[in-house]
Parts: sequence; structure tokens; C-alpha cells
Amino acid sequence: MTEFITRRQLLRDCGGGMGSVALSALLADQGLLSNPAMAEGNPFSSKKQHFPAKAKSVIWLFMNGGPSQVDTWDYKPELAKHDGQELEGFDKNTGFFTGNVGPIMKSPFKFRQYGETGSWVSEIFPQMARHVDKMAFIHSGYTESNNHSPALFMINTGMKRMGFPSLGSWVTYGLGTENQDLPAFVTMSDPLNRGLPKGYAQNWGAGFLPSIYQGTWFKPQGDPIDNLKISGNKSLAQQRTLLDTLKDLNQDHQKTRPEQRDLETRINSFELAYRMQQAAPEALDIQRETSETLKAYGVGDKKCEHFAKQCLVARRMVERGVRFIQIYSGGTENARSWDGHTSISKNHGQFAGETDQPIGALLQDLDQRGLLDSTLVIWGGEFGRLSIVQKGGTGRDHNPHAMTYWMAGGGVKAGVHYGATDEIGNVAVENRVSVNDLHATILHLCGLDHLQLTYRLNGRDFRLTDVAGKVIKEIIA
Repeated sequence: MTEFITRRQLLRDCGGGMGSVALSALLADQGLLSNPAMAEGNPFSSKKQHFPAKAKSVIWLFMNGGPSQVDTWDYKPELAKHDGQELEGFDKNTGFFTGNVGPIMKSPFKFRQYGETGSWVSEIFPQMARHVDKMAFIHSGYTESNNHSPALFMINTGMKRMGFPSLGSWVTYGLGTENQDLPAFVTMSDPLNRGLPKGYAQNWGAGFLPSIYQGTWFKPQGDPIDNLKISGNKSLAQQRTLLDTLKDLNQDHQKTRPEQRDLETRINSFELAYRMQQAAPEALDIQRETSETLKAYGVGDKKCEHFAKQCLVARRMVERGVRFIQIYSGGTENARSWDGHTSISKNHGQFAGETDQPIGALLQDLDQRGLLDSTLVIWGGEFGRLSIVQKGGTGRDHNPHAMTYWMAGGGVKAGVHYGATDEIGNVAVENRVSVNDLHATILHLCGLDHLQLTYRLNGRDFRLTDVAGKVIKEIIA
């Protein structure tokens, strides 16, 4: 006998189906369903660049606290001529300590010219100075905040407020990684007694991107990664069986909850953790290096050993196909970072002493191994410093209107200087470069178009550079 359904039943069943379709569309529109990369099963699978580019990996050497451009790479002889004079028309709200505004202060450091380019470099960087002909300098950078936390968020994520994906997350989201057994995005920081940069892990967070793309923090003391060793007496085979069972249970659980995208992330994180138990100990073991290499980086020298080890790990990670590495010099508090409020001479002298030899060795090592062409090395901080003295000492306050960055390798045009500050180095005046421009250029060097690299959330396509950013073509080879 033929069964008939009532009109009410028809509307109910069809309405339910349409409602599910509508709900799925809304969830996808808001970024609550797995994105295509996640749906393919491996969010870190190596992806095609938008266009051919040389940089396969990035090492960002982050000088946390705000290095002074006029005491490092932006030589300004006019500073000495005007030393002690008031800076006419200066806005006291430019820096952070508005009540401690003093006169113009010359650099306490001597500058010399290096290389065929004759680039001027402060005496605090004798090792890096040997590589100026490999570098492209950007002397006209500026940002939007004179406060550490929002400036750190800005330089790392393109936004002054928290909750947005970092540059490393965007790069790994766009390109994946060439090594499935190690994290795609690694972050290293100063010794624990100095603390993390202000804003902490949000500086390398994934924001609204799937959390699998956040940076993996390597602890500076003890085991770099927690739980890297197999616990108890389990063998690798037993560990694999355990994870396979857990994966089956998680996938069954996920089928009934497709809207919970973090479930896929957790499954992938378990798998990555298992692979890392086999690959990471070898990759992190710098004692496999020759004694000559260890000495060149400064391993064994108490002054710079912690940063030397991190630079050497970065090179080993690049060799193994890790996509993005960020190393922070400087911790939370002013005196424990490049935040030279009291004495530029003492502060920058100390932190340059900790980083100059390791970075010089890193550039030399990458070049000798044929890795510099495919590795983009970046140096810089969250903002620069004022050309005037901070009253009450011999230091300088924060300056969002001028900062110097340099890049080397990875398709960068070597030995160029782009942009300029005024005669005392206080304000970027020629070919000014915003943080959005800097990010657009870094993405371009990695083969990513900043206009195409997007993630849909709440009905809008978000990108690292928001609604701005232009590529600095003059520094690209």
C-alpha cells in the first residue's frame, strides 16, 4: 500500500534539510567549518606558491624592545653636530615617557664603512658588518604605536590588538612545510629569567586561523619541547598502536561534530607529536656539529651562548625543511631587552654582544652551505628610538616614526639601502615603509601574493595586510 505523507510532514522534512544546508553555509562563512587545507587531511602539506620565488624558509631575528636605528644601522653625523640642542617642534607625545623629554643626543658609538657598498655600521656589530653586501636595508620603517604590546602585535600580526594570526602562521597556512616530522613554525626566546616578550605567545599565535598553524615555542632551558620522550617503557610500535586507536576514536567523534574544527587540529597535533619524538631529538642536537662550527657561533662563550645555540638550531631546522623560525633577543622588562631608556651605551652594548657573533656566523654558515639563497633572514624590532635623550639618563625613548630593518638571502637584492630618515634620524621621510608594506614584501619573497592570501571569517576575507600594503620591489632581486 502506498504511504502518503501530510503537508505538515513534507514541510518539516524539507525544511529541516534546507535548514541544515543554510546552517552549513553560515558556519562555513564564519570560518567554523574545516577549511580546504584541513579537509584534505594534512594541513601542513607543501602547497604551491602563488608565483615562483627563491625563499623557502624564513629566519626572523627579532630584537625585542626597540633597537635604536641611529645607534645601529642608520648613521647620522648631524646628531653629533646638534648634540645638546633642543629639537624644535618636537611633539612630546611621540615617545612613551612624555615628561622626560631632553635635547638631541649623539650616538655613544663610533661608525665605520664596510664592504664594497661602503655601508655605515655601528661599532657594536663587527661580525654582522662583514655581511653588509648581502643585506638590503630599509631605513624608513614606521609603525602605529609607541607602546610595546600593541607595537609587538602590529609587527607580528599586522594589527595593534590581540587575536590575529602572526606572520609565521600566515606563511605556514599559505605554503605548508617540506618536513612533516617537525613543526612548520618555530619560536625561540631569551632565557626564562628574562621572560617572554610582552603579549607572550600571542606574538606567534594563529589567531582565527586553525590553531595547528600557531608557532611551537622551544623552551630556552631544559628540554626544548615538553613530553618529547616516550613515557614509561613503551616502544615506538606500542606508541603507534596507541595513537592509531586514539585517532580512530577521535575521528568517530568528529563525524558527529563537523562544526568543531579544533578536533581535526588535535588529531593532527597527536600525529605530529609522534613523528617529532623520532625526528626532533636529532634536529635539536647541536653537539653533532663540528667544534669549529660551535666556536664560530659562540657556543661556549657565556656572553652569547644562549643566542648562539638558537641560531645554530635555526640553521639545522632550515636544512630540514622547517618553514618559519623566529628568535627573540630580549625578554619582558625594559632592562632585559633592547629597551634602552636609561643608557643606550650599556643596553645596546650588552645585547649586541649577545647577538652579533651568532648572527654573523649564521649568515656565513647559510651562505657556505648554499642555503642563503633559499632562506630569507630578517633583522629588526617593534619600533625605533628617538634621536633625543630621555631626561634623567643617557638613553632614548620609543619612536614609532623611524626604524631600520634589514633582510638577506631569499631573493633579496644585496647591498641596497631603501628609504631614509631626516638628518638626525628621528622621522622616516623618504619612501616611507609601513608594517603592512614590510609584511607584503616578506610574503612576496616567499612566493605569496598578500592580496590573494586570505581566510574567510564572519563574512569577510581577512588577510595579513588588512586593506593596505605594497611590495617594496626595489629590494627584490
